[in-house]
Amino acid sequence: MSDLSHLLRYLKKQHVLSLCTSDGDDLWCANCFYVFDEARMAFWLMTGTDTRHGALMLHNSRVAGTVNGQPKSVLLIKGVQYRGHGRLTEDEQALKAYQRRFPVAKKVTAPLWEIAIEELKMTDNALGFGSKIVWQR
Repeated sequence: MSDLSHLLRYLKKQHVLSLCTSDGDDLWCANCFYVFDEARMAFWLMTGTDTRHGALMLHNSRVAGTVNGQPKSVLLIKGVQYRGHGRLTEDEQALKAYQRRFPVAKKVTAPLWEIAIEELKMTDNALGFGSKIVWQR
């Protein structure tokens, strides 16, 4: 198994990411449910344009964040940091994938966003303390 496939498998298993947004001096982070699309190297998530993080993304598409668990031992730390650009999308394939993973989304009126990933860095101490896997578009 390659390092990249290890990172991609991890992102597919998780379902919550932190999303950090900004515009000028305004800065905000939120936790969002997501679906990872390997072919596009993108996250899909739902959030309203009236949320603080949604409104900020409308003004500045640059985002960053993390995907991680909460292990009790430093030896088991595993997580991903990412950087990319967020935009609204009306892609039907993306919406169906999101609703399949989170059926409650069929009843939600919030728009769907695509975070096009520019950079990923995974730390996985289970592979050896301080082990890193890096990907860039």
